[in-house]
Amino acid sequence: MKLKVSAVLAVGAATAAAAIALGSPPNAVAIPSGPGAPPSGPCALRGISNDVAESADTPAGFARSSGVVRALTLFIDFPDARATMSPHARFAEFFPAATDYFRISSYGRLTYHPIPLFQWIRMSRPLAAYGIQRGASFDPASDSGYHALSQEVVRAVDPIVDFRDYDVINVIASPNAGPPATRTVLSVTFSGGDMGMKTADGVPFRNTSFIWSRQTGVSAFRVLNHENAHSFGLPDLYYTDERRATPPVGHWDPMDEDWGPSNDFVGWHKWKLGWLSPDQVHCAPHNGTPGEHTLTPVSTPGGTKIVVIPTSPRTALVAEARTRGLLDPTVCRPGVLVYRVATDVPSGRGPLRIVDATPHSGGCYKSSKFVEPELTDATFLPGDTYTDHTTGAAVTVLTENPDGTYRVRVTPART
Repeated sequence: MKLKVSAVLAVGAATAAAAIALGSPPNAVAIPSGPGAPPSGPCALRGISNDVAESADTPAGFARSSGVVRALTLFIDFPDARATMSPHARFAEFFPAATDYFRISSYGRLTYHPIPLFQWIRMSRPLAAYGIQRGASFDPASDSGYHALSQEVVRAVDPIVDFRDYDVINVIASPNAGPPATRTVLSVTFSGGDMGMKTADGVPFRNTSFIWSRQTGVSAFRVLNHENAHSFGLPDLYYTDERRATPPVGHWDPMDEDWGPSNDFVGWHKWKLGWLSPDQVHCAPHNGTPGEHTLTPVSTPGGTKIVVIPTSPRTALVAEARTRGLLDPTVCRPGVLVYRVATDVPSGRGPLRIVDATPHSGGCYKSSKFVEPELTDATFLPGDTYTDHTTGAAVTVLTENPDGTYRVRVTPART
């Protein structure tokens, strides 16, 4: 008789959740509940539809990103890298911190339930035999790589796990398996499309994050938030071709820098993930008239979060307010953040780029080696204007109000 993983493991998860991971955001915060809505309207730009991207709509095959998300969480080790800690202790490195992070960032619109199978699943071969390195593929034709690794994981748990009950899968390796994260980051997610592998329950094996080693800094758990966000459809914002250049986004979103101190998602991502209601997004379509908007900081529940200014069928300027908050402790220059979104630019090639209000300044937050400082003072302050000279789109910061909101004037694109 097959005994599928159920509420018994949920009890174990609740027990382990009693241990607060280092850097866990506070959970005493008033946040409204209720579902968000998928992006719609003239500012919900279409684009890449077969991979993670900044397209406003997320294609079928990716995991839900609002409401209740159930995450099957498994633990693996290797004959040459046997676990030296309990799976409960490894679990507590990520939870409840990662769950709290999603709850706060989504304003209560994402309830993330990790369901752990508290046992180490021993792989049959030494780690090197799988060829796991940065960029390793999920190739069904290969007897190594992530496909081979996943086959063993699924084979081990299929008799007791009903994969139909889960939205995402976390496979967390013993931290002594592979190089430390300070040398190379191996964590990766395979999401969206069919990877060519199914479980005994008949569902595709996908939306799976493999978590290796340990990140550094007080919010090290956020590597899991970053990887799971790929299963929700978000792209990498850092350059994956390892070019030597200033990061396109820096510490303004964990899809670029997810190490060191905490940082929140940009408002465009919150809209794409269904964490904003329609009235929290203002749209300034082509050839419209200039208008004024009051922006409530991303870190504060409620209020208008972003103004979207399309500059072409696949690009837009976005304005939002950023101030120091629970998930944004490094904000050293509160103000209005302006960035470019390109829905036709692939993941890892700069699909979202911050507009730096103070280029070549060196930044204002320099107390953490894990934060690239140059963009930390990128925000625009009252009296500042940014104009896209190609299209005429512009954002002027008028005032910072006593309640912490910002009043901006937005001029739509002419072309």
